[in-house]
Amino acid sequence: QVQLVESGGGLVQPGGSLRLSCATSGFTFSSYWMYWVRQAPGKGLEWVSFISTGGSRTYYADSVKGRFTISRDNAKNTVYLQMNRLKPEDTAVYYCAAKRTMDYVTKYDYWGQGTQVTVSS
Repeated sequence: QVQLVESGGGLVQPGGSLRLSCATSGFTFSSYWMYWVRQAPGKGLEWVSFISTGGSRTYYADSVKGRFTISRDNAKNTVYLQMNRLKPEDTAVYYCAAKRTMDYVTKYDYWGQGTQVTVSS
């Protein structure tokens, strides 16, 4: 069956860094665009970043541009999100997700269970 398992979340002080990982199985990872989306308390889903099937194209929300870096390793079926200079407003549950197309609609073929990121002093 399809599995997407996020890890790497936690509590970090403002200005700190975290690296999220999403290990996948059960589908052809290299054929899917991979997304990171987040949901802050009381708010809707927000796409954060996504990456093309081969990894050559990356996209970032304005709120994270210059601070976050998405990458993927197709040999390991894993996608990453390096988060630097974290701010309290980055506090959210972060999900990785997959779909065959590139768009800005927060609907995906597959989802992970999410990992909590809390930025607080």
